[in-house]
Formats: sequence, C-alpha cells, structure tokens
Amino acid sequence: MAKKTLIPNESPFPSAKQDAASVSYDYGTPQSHSPSYRLAYDDFDFIMRDELRPVRLQLELLKPELVQLEQNIQSTVVIFGSARVYDNEAALQALHKAEHNLDTNPSNPDLENEVAIACRMLNKSRYYDEARKLATLITVGERNLNQPLTVVTGGGPVLWKPLIGALQMWAAKVWGLISCYRVNKNPTLISRPSCVFSFIISLFVKCTF
Repeated sequence: MAKKTLIPNESPFPSAKQDAASVSYDYGTPQSHSPSYRLAYDDFDFIMRDELRPVRLQLELLKPELVQLEQNIQSTVVIFGSARVYDNEAALQALHKAEHNLDTNPSNPDLENEVAIACRMLNKSRYYDEARKLATLITVGERNLNQPLTVVTGGGPVLWKPLIGALQMWAAKVWGLISCYRVNKNPTLISRPSCVFSFIISLFVKCTF
C-alpha cells in the first residue's frame, strides 16, 4: 500500500482548485490570452498532447490508488477472465444459429469459421458456473481473514455476470476496471458507482492491484 497522502484540508498549502481559481486568463492583453500562459494542469489541450501519454498513464494508476486509501482497502483479489464467454444456453443457441447459416451456404468459409468459434464458445460455457463457485470461495474464505477483501475485475458483462451476482449476494465489495477500447464500454450495474474506473490500458492497470 502507498503511504497515506494528505487530503487538501490537511495540507498547509492551497488546493490545486484554489490555485487555478486565483489565476486570471483575461487581463486584456494578448499574453494573458495565449495558451502558453494557462497553467499546465488547467490546460486540456496540453494534457492531451501525445508527449504527455506517460503522465496520463500515471494519473490512471494514481486515481484508483487514492480511492483505495480513502476507502481503506487493504487487500484485493484481481480476477482475469473473458467478456465473450456466455452461459450454456446462450452458447448453444449461438451454435445452432451458426450451423443453420452454414447449412444455407455450405461453401462459405466465413460461416465455417463462425461454427468453429461457436463450438469453442460452447466448450468454454462451463466456466460460467465456475465463476459462481469462485465467488463463493472468495466470500466464504474472507470470513477467516482479519480484513475484508475487495474483488477487482474487468467490470464488463457476460462471464462477470454470475461472478458479480454471487459476490453481491454475499455483500462483497467489487471494483470494476473498464477499458475504453472494449466493445462494450458500459459498466452496467455490476459494481458500486464509487468503485468503477475507466482506463485506456486496463490490462496493465489490473496487473498493479
């Protein structure tokens, strides 16, 4: 865990908001209207420059770290999985549909590939039930610890649905880390509103928790 950071009301210095509010960008001169005069952290165009990508990545890591401190989170369980694994019934329906499409056009290689993918998804659907078992193991095992566990997931739908559903049934705390590059960016309702974070590189971020 990182060292406790002083929150603004504990610091002897003005907050960043106070500093920014005290600066006027309109003194009626060309200099005060120039983008170069704007405070660096108050300059959106500057923050979005390609050269500042490392700085933005640091902020993506720092934001949830500070929230962890504020919520007194000491231990986490990070779970990797897939946003494309469905339950057995849905996977079976997808396979039947793919096979039906192939029957109407047997020589289409794309449809053959869709059937192959559907078969693999049906084989993986067993992990849907395994996700529920994992949630039970985590929440029941937590009772033997001196401090609560927080589950960190990708925050997306599908395979996470049974896992998060079981965790919520046990009143476990869940964090969702949402990648902006995901097909489905909507965090839905799997995590508490104060525990959902959006990232550009979520896989790297999850490795840090």
